[in-house]
Amino acid sequence: MDKTSVLGDAIKYLKHLQERVKTLEEQATKQTMESAVLVKRSLVTAEDESSTDGEGGSYDEHPLPELEARVCNNHILLRVHCEKHKGVLVDLLSKVEELNLAILHTNVATFGSLALDITIIADMETEFNLTAKEVVKRLRAGLRR
Repeated sequence: MDKTSVLGDAIKYLKHLQERVKTLEEQATKQTMESAVLVKRSLVTAEDESSTDGEGGSYDEHPLPELEARVCNNHILLRVHCEKHKGVLVDLLSKVEELNLAILHTNVATFGSLALDITIIADMETEFNLTAKEVVKRLRAGLRR
């Protein structure tokens, strides 16, 4: 091949790559992303009004799960940091499936000796009609019982 042919092919290839970049950028702008984080602290202090200890009530610390949900097109990424106890993963996965989410990938790691860090990637089925915030609230309610 002579230099003219090589340069001509290179120019054609660069134009092709520019068009591909433009197409991918358009697709990226069309994707919708929604996220929700419900609890950003690991402990909450609650006052029990029914107790009489002379101070107007007793205080009790309840570990709460930290939940985050991110929605992109028909996929959802869930991150859960919760107290480690027997059956928590099974309960969480069953709650996710009750929400019409098809689990694609799950990763569970212990965080210290008392906590779990759980990541779930799921596919939203056609019946799915919840926002990321609603998903987080329902999962949190399921984990707190």
